[in-house]
Amino acid sequence: MLMLLATPICQWCNANDSNSKPPEVTATSTDAGVRIEIDGKPFAEYLTKEVPQPVIWPVVGPAGKNMTRSYPLGPVQDTEKADHIHHRSLWFTHGDVNGLDFWRDQPAGVAKQSQNLIAHRDFIKVASGNPAVVSTRNDWTSDGKQICEDERKVLFGVDADGTRWIDYTLTFKATESDIVLGDTKEGMFAVRVAGTMKVDAGKGGRILNPDGKTNKDAWGEPANWIEYSGPVDGESSGIAILSHPQNFRHPCRWHVRNYGLFAANPIGEHHFNPSTVEQGAITIRKGESLVLRYRVVIHQGAWESGQVESAYQQFIADPATKTSSES
Repeated sequence: MLMLLATPICQWCNANDSNSKPPEVTATSTDAGVRIEIDGKPFAEYLTKEVPQPVIWPVVGPAGKNMTRSYPLGPVQDTEKADHIHHRSLWFTHGDVNGLDFWRDQPAGVAKQSQNLIAHRDFIKVASGNPAVVSTRNDWTSDGKQICEDERKVLFGVDADGTRWIDYTLTFKATESDIVLGDTKEGMFAVRVAGTMKVDAGKGGRILNPDGKTNKDAWGEPANWIEYSGPVDGESSGIAILSHPQNFRHPCRWHVRNYGLFAANPIGEHHFNPSTVEQGAITIRKGESLVLRYRVVIHQGAWESGQVESAYQQFIADPATKTSSES
């Protein structure tokens, strides 16, 4: 099992101004989960209550704008649609776990529809700092029956230039039996961007991958990262998801859509390209784990390939991304 350390690179050690004070990133427990602030201003909230699974919403960018879709956690905003109710801001799940769909919501009380939930069990650690830390344990259940579990370690940080980032490490554990993660495009680590950012809004939104493929041409393609940029309340903004090279089946494929969804998915090989790709399903044996790590970078402006690649190299150089054998 891949083991990851948790010591972040110091973004402030080489600052030109020796008197500059790094921002304070605070993690505060609330009735809904954990609220993250930078110098007392909103950054994000890790939600565990009244949702089918843990999600992060809102996600506030450097300009103070909400970077992910409001619906269904908040009111529908301009250029948003009340579609895909299961697309909740920033989340991790999969659409085929031993044949069970944890991606879509299943309405309660509907015949022959299992209630597949990822239930927050407890917080392992909540700590302020740069980065702030939220670590949790979660139970994947179907109609109340335990299927498997996970541990999540989420770091919330800010760089010297104000760029914000979220490191998300998920350890998926086959605790009850062997677990088969089925080949489907519906997964795994996902963001639904603000309505004005999406390509379909016609306001300048753009999807970009390292090969220079844009918008719909980036769908299903393997890549180290995806950048999704566009305007938010008049501010040019962007979100990049970076997939760590130690992840399973790297570089992964991407379920990225012009309507605002983008998701890193290392499992859906055949679903993305049925004519040329083998089935992507994998089996995690009982007692074993799968570890996946991603960084979400929230920034001002529409970044070009070189800027995202620079952030990617910073991500993989971070001591927190090294395995225990490399430390």
